[in-house]
Amino acid sequence: MPFTRLLALIVALFAPVVSIADGPPETLFINGAVVTLTGPGDSTVAEALAIAGDRIAAVGSTANLSAMAGPDTMVIDLEGKALLPGFIDAHGHFPSSGLIEQHFVDLNSPPIGGVTTIDEMITALAAKATRTPAGEWIQGRGYDDTLITEMRHPTRWDLDKVSTEHPIYIGHISGHLSVANSLALKMAGITRDSPQPFGGKIRMDKESGEPTGVLEEPPAMGQVGALLPQFSQDDMINAVAAAANEYAAVGVTTAQQGATGPNGAEVFVKAYKQGVLPIRVHVWPVLQAMVALIENGGTLDQPNANGMVTIRAVKGFADGSIQGYTGYLSQPYHSHSHNDPRYRGYPRMDREALAKQITTVHSAGYQIAIHGNGDAAIDDVLYAFDQALAASPRDDARHIIIHAQMAREDQLDRMAIAGIIPSFFNMHTYYWGDRHWNIFMGPERAAQMSPAASAVKRNMAYTLHADTPVVPMEPMRIVWSAVNRVSSGGRVIGADQRISVIEALKGITTYAAYQAFEEKDKGTLEPGKLADLVVLERNPLTVPPLELADIPVVRTIVGGRTVYER
Repeated sequence: MPFTRLLALIVALFAPVVSIADGPPETLFINGAVVTLTGPGDSTVAEALAIAGDRIAAVGSTANLSAMAGPDTMVIDLEGKALLPGFIDAHGHFPSSGLIEQHFVDLNSPPIGGVTTIDEMITALAAKATRTPAGEWIQGRGYDDTLITEMRHPTRWDLDKVSTEHPIYIGHISGHLSVANSLALKMAGITRDSPQPFGGKIRMDKESGEPTGVLEEPPAMGQVGALLPQFSQDDMINAVAAAANEYAAVGVTTAQQGATGPNGAEVFVKAYKQGVLPIRVHVWPVLQAMVALIENGGTLDQPNANGMVTIRAVKGFADGSIQGYTGYLSQPYHSHSHNDPRYRGYPRMDREALAKQITTVHSAGYQIAIHGNGDAAIDDVLYAFDQALAASPRDDARHIIIHAQMAREDQLDRMAIAGIIPSFFNMHTYYWGDRHWNIFMGPERAAQMSPAASAVKRNMAYTLHADTPVVPMEPMRIVWSAVNRVSSGGRVIGADQRISVIEALKGITTYAAYQAFEEKDKGTLEPGKLADLVVLERNPLTVPPLELADIPVVRTIVGGRTVYER
């Protein structure tokens, strides 16, 4: 047994009980590896934890806490299993996974799905068409042009093979591109004469000059997106219920809807009141809508849902997706896109316009999270945050750069000084690592993507996320990816940016709570904090690093109540 682990067990055995409870606890976990995350390494491990109401009542040794039990205390013997803070979704789009499962055709390629060719996409969509009345929309999601045999996007003409009587609209796995068939383009009025919108692109066929059906980014995608049927209230409630069960089964106690309108919290409040939302949700309203609300004298009130639904940061976008070639880089892409060796992608909006919007929302007192994948986009975001802080100085704003995928060392220095939190979509190393290495970024830049170790060296708060539904919600694969940085093809993507298991766990617990200004209630196992917990079959601090993603969740607890049990 390692000395640090032995020392931790000795400390746990003889340490005094740390407690806030006046009477016997309602629930007591004993004989486990209680990973409190309150200190470095194995010193964060205790043996037992007690719950009173919705809070942690005590943390300590099995012997000491067992003495607190009353006749009605439920005692759960962990039998060596690990008890950790509940996992917090630092950035995602809850409940999109539930909505997609129920209403969209799955077009994902391995390792997520099974589609490997455009013909297989057509077959899957055609099956949906046979069950759909003519004139109604068919939607699919998750195709990846770099994982299919043809190594290209499907086109309007490909989708016309599915049907010319149904408008068809399918989304790229990144969420930043889509493809429409000819009928959908006609309905949206998109023709060869359509002007190119700033911050997006309508791709045109080089020979005919006609739109190919491929649309880049919301300024172009929105022309078709505005025509899509709206999901009913019942559809949304059902999606919330399905996604909440999915998240709870992998240990997520707080999910996030990372881009929604000002009224985006309403569906979650209704779901909570109907008893189908067992986990907590953070809601992030979008930047442009918030600017309009503020300029019209409005404010956002926190929803009344017993703390289960909370409005947090305001979400904006500076660029798109690197695997979609819409991420904005300071240097050209490794392989040439659009037949231009100088191609660097493009920004979602002008730098000064971004700074103006951010300043408006920052000055109104809100926290802001801006999507920035490419380093040129991150430069724009840092400039905008600097302008906002200069115009309206504020301590501890905790603004966030979402994804921060290609953040440079000098940019991390600026973030550290300003207290800006990078939230890394670090599973890029697994799902796209090989293609970043070979196609998008090249080996040198790919090795530095999602630079968590650089953030650790600077003692920065950082978070890790899955951006679900872009990839499945798998918190322990997030940890696995941060620790191992191994691609789906088996290549190590930047060994120097690996971090420890403790630091990876903090990225989905301690730092994720801090990002949301909830460090007094979540993120570590301490008396007085919410009893949002997850029980794992094995202790992530002691398993071989390559086995981290395979650790099953045994139980998920939210506010002292079990919401999932294997």
